[in-house]
Amino acid sequence: MAESFDIIIVGGGPGGYVAAIRAAQLGMKTALVEREQLGGVCLNWGCIPTKALLRSSELYATLSHLEPFGLSAGPVSFDIAKVVKRSRDVATQLTNGVKFLMRKHKIQVYDGVAKIAGPGTVAVTKDGSPVIELESDHVILATGARPRVLPGLEPDGRLVWTSKEAMVPPSMPKSLLVIGSGAIGIEFASFYRGLGAEVTVAEILPQILPVEDEEIAAFARKQFERQGMTIHTATTVASLERHADSVTATLSSQGNSWTMQADRVISAVGVQGNVENLGLEGTRVVVERGSIKIDEWQETGEPGIYAIGDVAGAPCLAHKAMHEGVICVERIAGLESAKPLNKRRIPGCTYCSPQIASVGYTEKAAREAGFEVKVGRFPFQGNGKAIALGESQGIVKTIFDAKSGELLGAHLAGAEVTELIQGYVIAMTLETTEEQLMEAIFPHPTLSEMMHESVLDAYGRALHI
Repeated sequence: MAESFDIIIVGGGPGGYVAAIRAAQLGMKTALVEREQLGGVCLNWGCIPTKALLRSSELYATLSHLEPFGLSAGPVSFDIAKVVKRSRDVATQLTNGVKFLMRKHKIQVYDGVAKIAGPGTVAVTKDGSPVIELESDHVILATGARPRVLPGLEPDGRLVWTSKEAMVPPSMPKSLLVIGSGAIGIEFASFYRGLGAEVTVAEILPQILPVEDEEIAAFARKQFERQGMTIHTATTVASLERHADSVTATLSSQGNSWTMQADRVISAVGVQGNVENLGLEGTRVVVERGSIKIDEWQETGEPGIYAIGDVAGAPCLAHKAMHEGVICVERIAGLESAKPLNKRRIPGCTYCSPQIASVGYTEKAAREAGFEVKVGRFPFQGNGKAIALGESQGIVKTIFDAKSGELLGAHLAGAEVTELIQGYVIAMTLETTEEQLMEAIFPHPTLSEMMHESVLDAYGRALHI
């Protein structure tokens, strides 16, 4: 006998479990199917535990440079096993928190693999054996994504790692090659460099952090290189030769080739959606470039089937998945307040050192879109709080439509900018103009004052530069 629900959600990552909670809040009888761990990659092997690792690396780097603060301490060291254990403990704590939320909202959670078995029917199996059939007019696919694998550079879990193996190193490598300089690659490069590893980054595109503003990416590169990273852009990794306990990589750029040796390699060349084995073959769901095609309401080509999060395409961000989950459920529930997602207003954060955060158009994209722009900049060196913190390397950049005063984009690099960016996100959401931002009073002394100064600078009114 099949069990009926108002809504079935396949995947218990950030998008899936948030969609389930919102559905339960709206009075829907809700089922959630998860094949591995609640919280998905984000809570277990991504967003959260990597931040725990990075925190250890940041503290180690700070303790190793105490003299400018008038402090001293004995020889600083670290235990990589304990660093990893703390990260895993953080992940476990949060996963248990999601389990509690499922119980609190009376969401029925099934441990197993879900597959569309016909219109409105989802079959759940565990280890190949049938568990139950679920029925609903509404099925949300939130199956996430996995690391993309390039031919010849396949991870083996020992010498060549994905992000998962990079999070639980059995020992600390002395040297490391990171392939790819997006958020995942740069965060791991920053973590391992902070703990003293010799780190080389290879990026196939002309700039690191390819989705970021060119000026911000160039600033970040200078800081990384100052920390001792070696960075190669417009560079491909042609091959990897694996030895007993090291890897020889052949790199190529602009007709030149060379080799380098590293203890370990991290492949961070993007992700691809988990679209396989979902039973989509007999439906009108369209899969393009490894992700499910959706409309503005997360609806697929098959009535009653929806997709959210990484499986529904870029940007692959947990907060985007959560927001899509809420939008999708509220649309299903018929709430008039439901609004489609505006991807221009999705902030992006990279938790390296220095941190990177952005929202909206880059300067280049704004000009290419036909805007006449006004650009403001403010350096951390002009901010009293940043200097007092010993964090004087950074920049805040804002981009406005010269005709309307609309805030088109904001791009930041430096200490705690991943916390600051939300101010600009709120401003964009409220359609705040440059005049209103200039009128706002920012507290002193804070890092947030730089946000105000950058706005002022766009209109020739900056006070402290």
